[in-house]
Amino acid sequence: MPIELTQILDYQVRKPLVEIEDPKILFLLHGYGSHEQDLFSFADYLPETLLIISLRAPLSLSFGGYAWYSIYFNAAQDKWSDDEEAKSSQKLILNNIEYHKKQFNSSHAKVSLLGFSQGAILSWAVGLSHPDKIEHIIGLSGYINESIFTYSDSNLEHVKCFMSHGKEDLTIPIQWARNSANTSKRKGVQVSLLEYEAGHGINSENFSDLITWLKKWS
Repeated sequence: MPIELTQILDYQVRKPLVEIEDPKILFLLHGYGSHEQDLFSFADYLPETLLIISLRAPLSLSFGGYAWYSIYFNAAQDKWSDDEEAKSSQKLILNNIEYHKKQFNSSHAKVSLLGFSQGAILSWAVGLSHPDKIEHIIGLSGYINESIFTYSDSNLEHVKCFMSHGKEDLTIPIQWARNSANTSKRKGVQVSLLEYEAGHGINSENFSDLITWLKKWS
């Protein structure tokens, strides 16, 4: 299914919990099969000075939920991703970022992205290809898929990143995240990978470390 690049995605908004002029914006990108309410469920625990916008992915799935790009299975139950849809979703995300910046009269040149799983993969792709538009990348239980984007020629040292992963993750192996962390460091990205005794999810320790990291720059 072609992805309409000009569409305004469904979304949820949490305005800053304190009075603040021209707040920084954090966009939330959910995982495969989920929806905009998923990550938004912990929005009120995130720094109170942030304007938080959670986007719904464009593709509806037959079993409910939504996806940023399709995942296909063959007879052997191997799976592969639709890279062209992933590239289209990146453009769609950037278009929606610009839409919301105008809606809220934001003067900030850059926003931040927080994604889980497929949303984390898209966050990395958008952030590392457009460091002029993205200030922070928070990638939870994801990895860097170099087949869906091209690294920017700009200095990536200014993109600050938080990367976390469960050691028992059966959906996206921990080694993929480790490889991604090493690759991004070679590109000059400021990133460290935090590992937890968890599967494909966010446990309490991970969430606590995430909040601590967010509070440093919000």
